[in-house]
Amino acid sequence: MDVEDFLKEYAAGKRDFQGINLIGANLSEVNLSGANLQEASLSEANLHRANLTGANLSEASLARANLSSANLCRANLSGVNLFSAKLTGALLYGTNLKMADLIDADFSDAELFGANLYGAYTTGTKFNGAIMPDGSIHS
Repeated sequence: MDVEDFLKEYAAGKRDFQGINLIGANLSEVNLSGANLQEASLSEANLHRANLTGANLSEASLARANLSSANLCRANLSGVNLFSAKLTGALLYGTNLKMADLIDADFSDAELFGANLYGAYTTGTKFNGAIMPDGSIHS
């Protein structure tokens, strides 16, 4: 499915896009609130300023994706692959990142208050200036 058809179906009320392949897609500033993108292929996608509030992205691949300033509040990102992804300034309040691959991801200035990072792989992850799950600011 191409990006145009995907966005038309979402606008028409469809929310289940499990396993969709949108590698490298430009989804900047789109509203995908509540979408089911479980096991989706979104590597290298541009999701800058996208609204993914409450979306299910569990087990999805977002390696090297741009999620800067995206709204991922209360989203399910358990087991997600965010290897080398850019999440600078992203909102992740209450987001589930359990067992996620965050290796070399950039969460600088992101807001992770209340996020679940249990078992997440954080080798090389940047949290400079981020608000951490406990409310502290990472230095």
